[in-house]
Amino acid sequence: MSSAPPSIPGTSPGRRLSLAGVLRLRRPSEIWFKPALSSVAAVAPPNLLLLALGRLDLAMYTMAGSLCALYAHNRPYAARARALAWVVLGMLGGVAVALVTASLTRNAVVLVTVGALLAAVQKALCDATRIGPPGNVVLTFISSAALFVPHALGQIPAHLALGAAAGAWAWLVCMAPVLVRPHGPERRATAQALNAAAAYAETAHADPRGAGDAHAAARAGGYAAVQHAWQTLLSLPATGARATTRHALERLVVRAEVALAAPADTDPEPLRTWARALRGTGRVPRTDDGPAVTDELLGVDAELAARPAPLWQRLGPLTPVAVRTALGCALAGYASLALGVGRPYWALVTAAALYQANLTLTWSRAVQRVVGNLAGVLLFAAIAPLAHLGQAPLVLLCLALNFGAEALITRNYWLGSVCVTPMALLITEFAGYQEPGSLITERVVDTLVGFLAAVAVTDRSAGNRVERALRAADRAREHTARVLAEPEPAPGALEAARRSLAAALTDLRATVDGAAGEWWGRALPQERVVLAEQSGHRTLAAAVRRRAARRDRDTGTRAEDVRP
Repeated sequence: MSSAPPSIPGTSPGRRLSLAGVLRLRRPSEIWFKPALSSVAAVAPPNLLLLALGRLDLAMYTMAGSLCALYAHNRPYAARARALAWVVLGMLGGVAVALVTASLTRNAVVLVTVGALLAAVQKALCDATRIGPPGNVVLTFISSAALFVPHALGQIPAHLALGAAAGAWAWLVCMAPVLVRPHGPERRATAQALNAAAAYAETAHADPRGAGDAHAAARAGGYAAVQHAWQTLLSLPATGARATTRHALERLVVRAEVALAAPADTDPEPLRTWARALRGTGRVPRTDDGPAVTDELLGVDAELAARPAPLWQRLGPLTPVAVRTALGCALAGYASLALGVGRPYWALVTAAALYQANLTLTWSRAVQRVVGNLAGVLLFAAIAPLAHLGQAPLVLLCLALNFGAEALITRNYWLGSVCVTPMALLITEFAGYQEPGSLITERVVDTLVGFLAAVAVTDRSAGNRVERALRAADRAREHTARVLAEPEPAPGALEAARRSLAAALTDLRATVDGAAGEWWGRALPQERVVLAEQSGHRTLAAAVRRRAARRDRDTGTRAEDVRP
């Protein structure tokens, strides 16, 4: 394996804020249709029922529960059930705080302040739990909107009950596929890891020195896919009916790891063949690895035995992002109030949606959102006359836009925003007709205000996170080297150390990529990052060679004849 490090981003703000590629369309997600269909299936019945009862003004509360169907589609079903339950509870908690606040005061400054604090808490919790897309945006959208709707304390229990009922229905919708393909998410994650490892092997064959950007990108993508596969598999039960499938998939992920550590010695075709075999519900392909795989998978058991870090420890490093979100959202809301906008929560939500790990990523998201919102208000202007024909067309248009948003957003954020913007504007009309020109003007103003607020507040402590990630990678490498130095390491010790090192290197790359996007921060220790990655990947390769040597000893085959 080449030891050439990935390129370190430069420090020029002008270079980092290039528009090139920001609006480029990507390939859609493999499961783009699942969140889209789940969203429509979760939203349609409550809204159509309220339409039939003539109470479409209550749709905001059912939408709070229905939109929980957007989450956790990549998780195995057992983990998905838990994650969705927590999302529904988190959504109801945010709505409850908003409703109580709205019932106690109509002071707009207080409401914006509470909304900004809620947005910060939601951002931190979503990042700490790694709930995944759409993250805190939907939670903040609903809770912020609830803040600016007048309420009485006595109405709150009934409104929360509507949200809970819709959330329970959304949970059932998202869990329904388990009846058809019970192992779909974990098979899909394993296939993605195999394909990513095969792509890296092909790149290594084409670029043996590893000097090109494509080599570094393929390596980073491969390690990220393998890490995701392990996270998916390790969330499954270790015993019971699902354990058999899980153990078979673990062997395939091990082969992807071997390919990443020694890409030049890997034939990518078997990896792709195994990935294709994982489509559908057929038998998981066997790799016939012999006794060496048992030792390899002991490291997985060691990982399972380790208790995960408590939530408060994971929240600690996210404090700067939470503070930045709170300040930016408050600034956006206050500026919107000063401009006389009737719905300052749109500016607040815009700022919350734009905050990413660093200012460069925030800039990219801001450009995408501004373009998408401006195109979206034009679409709203075109369909508003149709929506005003009656409440039934209004509901049907919202459902169509809901599907379009989830179907398109994986291509690029701005393309999904083209549907999200008119949908959000139409939802405001559930309670009654509103003049389109006023809605469009306020939406455009709040989008621009949120954009300015998001780029005005920066995170200057990103360099500290790089130092911590460097120390963690160095410790993991040194520990792996010590285990390698032992004549006969304890069973599973080498594999557990190797996986810890792989995780530390993945985290280092993500942290550096994040910190490199910040303005006005201290210079990054680029040389140390390069050396840490070089030495870490060499140690990983040594660990794989040690495993291969043990395999040769156990099976009597030659190392050069072993192919993943």
